Amino acid sequence: MRPWILAETNYDFVKSCDYRVAVLPMGATEPHNLHLPYGTDTLESEAIAGRACEAAWNQGARVVMLPAIPYGTETNQNQCRLSMNLNPSTLGLVIQDLVESLEGHGIHRLLILNSHGGNEFKPLLRELHDTTSVRLFLCDWFRGLIGDVKGDILEFSDDHAGEMETSVALAYFPELVRRNEDGSLAADDGATADTRFQAVNEGWVSITRPWHLLTTNTGSGYPHRASAEKGQQLMQVMVERLSGFLVQLADAELDDRFPF
Repeated sequence: MRPWILAETNYDFVKSCDYRVAVLPMGATEPHNLHLPYGTDTLESEAIAGRACEAAWNQGARVVMLPAIPYGTETNQNQCRLSMNLNPSTLGLVIQDLVESLEGHGIHRLLILNSHGGNEFKPLLRELHDTTSVRLFLCDWFRGLIGDVKGDILEFSDDHAGEMETSVALAYFPELVRRNEDGSLAADDGATADTRFQAVNEGWVSITRPWHLLTTNTGSGYPHRASAEKGQQLMQVMVERLSGFLVQLADAELDDRFPF
C-alpha cells in the first residue's frame, strides 16, 4: 500500500490519517499522433503526481493523490475519432463537487495537476475562491513547471505528442508506445498547418484550433528525438519542484493572510 495514493489505501488507514493536502491529476482521452496512447495525458499526470506525492510524504508531508480524472475538454478535437469531450462548464462542476467533498472531510488545500492543454482552470479558481474554504492551486506541468529547463533537455519545441510527451512516455509507460518493426517510432513528423492570418500564426491573436485542420494525425511537435533519458530528466525536475511545494503547502497556516 502506498498511503499517498488514495485508490490504493484502505479505510482503516485513511480514517486516522491527518491528510493536509490533496492532489488531483487531470488528464484527457484523445489521440496523440500515431504512436502514443489515448490516455497519455492521464498517464503522465498520474506518473508525475504519484512521484511528487511520494517525495513529499517521505519528507513528512501528509499528502494524498486523488484518482485522476481521465476526461478533458476536447472541443477542438471533435473531428478526431473517439476524442472524449467534457465541456469546460461540465468539468468545472465535477471539480466543484470534489472540492466540496474535500471541504467536508477537513482537507483545505488542493493542487490541480493538469496534463492537458485543452483544460483551462484559471477561471474556475477565480469562481471558487470565495465559495469554499479549500485553497486551490493549479499546475499545468507542461508550461511553467519546466519552462526554464526544457531548452536544456529537449531539442524541439513541443505542443502535442512531440519530443517532450514522447520522452515521458518512453520513460514511464514505454510498453504503450507504438514502434515500427525497425524500432523507430510509428509516428509522423508532427507538422502543423499555418492559418491564413499572420496575427494568429505569430500568436498575438488566439483561436481555438480545429485539430483535424491543424495536424495530419493529431501530432503537433517532432517526436523522433525523444528518449527515456530525457523523460527521466524532466521528471526529476518536476518531482523536486512539486514535492517541495507540497511540503510547504502542508506546513502553511491557513490564516487570514494566506497565501501571503
